[in-house]
Amino acid sequence: MDLKRSQLNEAAEDGLISQQQADKLWAFLSERGMDTPSFRFSHILYYAGGLTAIGAMSLFMTLGWERFGGWGLFFIALAYAGAGLWLTEFLLNRSKLPIPAGITASFVVVLTPLAVYGLQVALGWWEEGQVYRDLHRLIDGRWMFMELATLAVGALMLWRYRLPFLVMPVAVTLWYMSMDLTPFLFNNEDLTFELRKLVSLIFGLFMLVLAFWVDIQTRQQKDYAYWLYLFGVVAFWGALSFMNSDSELSKFIYLCINLLMIVIGAILSRRVFTVFGGLGAAGYLGHLAYDVFKDSMLFPFVLTLMGLGVILLGIYWQRHEANISGYLRGLMPQAMKQLIENRHSF
Repeated sequence: MDLKRSQLNEAAEDGLISQQQADKLWAFLSERGMDTPSFRFSHILYYAGGLTAIGAMSLFMTLGWERFGGWGLFFIALAYAGAGLWLTEFLLNRSKLPIPAGITASFVVVLTPLAVYGLQVALGWWEEGQVYRDLHRLIDGRWMFMELATLAVGALMLWRYRLPFLVMPVAVTLWYMSMDLTPFLFNNEDLTFELRKLVSLIFGLFMLVLAFWVDIQTRQQKDYAYWLYLFGVVAFWGALSFMNSDSELSKFIYLCINLLMIVIGAILSRRVFTVFGGLGAAGYLGHLAYDVFKDSMLFPFVLTLMGLGVILLGIYWQRHEANISGYLRGLMPQAMKQLIENRHSF
């Protein structure tokens, strides 16, 4: 939960702590929170400026840059990367500002595919008509070389700087790779949409397992797993939701998977599982309403009773949450218990 200043003032008024202690505690928490990403105006400016610069060298790269040629793009990317590294060192070591340092370090990682593309063009690896901006809108196995290089640079930057935001370009690259992996592994004539979805589903699961492993390993440190969870869920849930299903049993299994995602989100305190799981469950209920029971007068009443039952379950959980949580955590390994306690702390 989020601790507010008004809650500390109420605790002081109730005599639990003195007003002086409340003031000192709030000052301590505010100072510690400066290095934690939040909805502060300064942080909004950091991310708005940083993402604009990152987008300029990736999503919003214009065709005019192709005029520089392969070597021109390669050396421009290297020059920008050098400036980004200098800014990262300055912000982290001299100014002690880890959040903007993480953004400038990510800017360096994002420049990697541009540098690789420029080098490939200079060496004649790309035919006429292929442009860099297609990386972000076309699925092509040949992008894999840029993606592998980006992962290598991202891993190197993470090893050097240990800044959580650096996981963002790594996670995005893994997501891109989940789409480009199919044409890279199979011949184009063998590709089907179903095969693409299957590869994306498996790769999404791999990303989620990786995110959980990172979460366990860094449970007492900063949140390095957030972006891996986000894009892992997108790859997994997106592929799962677009798979063809001709039987009601498979659709019901889809519902169960989404309900399990909601439970996992609640356990790990990861909203991305809960949000996408909720969307999937709502989609299944829509299928029941508009396809299976479209002519039934009883369905809305049954659905209302189900909703009320869920509310009653929530009331029961709230009243017995401490006992239930204590019992369930007693069944978990120590590392898992520490992870949950850290994620649920305020």
